[in-house]
Amino acid sequence: ALDGKGGAAMTETVSAIGIRFSFMPRGGVLRDLAVEDDGATVAPLHRAPWAPDEVPPDAPPHQRWLEGDFLAAPMGAGPDGLHGLAANGDWRVAPAPPGSLRAVLDGAVQGATLVKELSVTDGHPFLYQRHLFIGGSGSLPVSNHAMISVPNGAKLSFSRKRWWESLAEPLETTRGRSGLAYPKRSEDAAEFPGADGRTVNLHRYPWGERHEDFVTGVEDPASRLGWTAVVRPAEGDLILSLRNPRALPLTMLWQSNGGRDYAPWNGRHIGCLGVEEGAALPMLGLSSRECPDPLTAAGQPALLVLDPSGTVEVRHVLGAIRWPSGQAVAGVMLDGDTLTVTGDWGAERKLPIRGGWLGLSHDLPPVTPAKSALDWDN
Repeated sequence: ALDGKGGAAMTETVSAIGIRFSFMPRGGVLRDLAVEDDGATVAPLHRAPWAPDEVPPDAPPHQRWLEGDFLAAPMGAGPDGLHGLAANGDWRVAPAPPGSLRAVLDGAVQGATLVKELSVTDGHPFLYQRHLFIGGSGSLPVSNHAMISVPNGAKLSFSRKRWWESLAEPLETTRGRSGLAYPKRSEDAAEFPGADGRTVNLHRYPWGERHEDFVTGVEDPASRLGWTAVVRPAEGDLILSLRNPRALPLTMLWQSNGGRDYAPWNGRHIGCLGVEEGAALPMLGLSSRECPDPLTAAGQPALLVLDPSGTVEVRHVLGAIRWPSGQAVAGVMLDGDTLTVTGDWGAERKLPIRGGWLGLSHDLPPVTPAKSALDWDN
């Protein structure tokens, strides 16, 4: 059975003091994340405005229940549809301790068994995610696919990036509009090339009207903590996306703001900001053509490399707090089990966090170079 948004009717709800979320087995969707903070509820996740029967039969299945956050494995096109079986298939919920959820994907990803673990902690404004790939072979692009609702605009800040880069081709040409230039690179997020010859400030969203775009930031190898901060001034809150930059060196922004004119989008999918943290070389329109590619050359993982006799994992933290000042975030620092967020005019919050969750102080296994952006699934 399907619910009104096209997902499995039975959803699982998990909570701790001050935070809760639900999980939809169809597509493995994290949905309805809500954080109680400073007397208010912060609910940051986006949900598409259409019903399942409005989605054409040849569209990727996950478009029928497009919302929240899911794992894209592989990220992009693949044999099981856009974003792979992880986003389009079914997950079986397994027993898990209180405050956590564990699910196993029906079917394999390049021979790997895929396990999802989601958990929350009393008093922490964060949801902790871990995806385990057990066995399998080859390499593939992966990312978390969080969609943030920004109906009234947002200010974006990031940990230090080497450069920003667009796809090989625009997302939309004849059936919609893309506003960035493709493929292009820029070291300055505030001056990314636009399709009309002007520059675009990626620290603001939206930066244009009725556009559909995708752009990726490549992390500085010296970064200890990878972070993306989305401030929603009108809502008075802040969404944080945290990762280990040695495991996931890319921050990908899907900017979906009324730029698609065909079903089910029909120009009404607006104010959606995808914050997709991953290792996905094919999303870089210029760098994916270079050999060696600049990620591998710098010792950064271009793709997730599976271990036929072991387990590899992807970890991510998603959080939300009240941020009434509306200040853009100037810095995010992790010290033990405390995360300090600082605004550009002096606002500050110190937040409890599982300081060791992302494994920032642990060495990662050596990077296995990707042969090419075109043969990642071999």
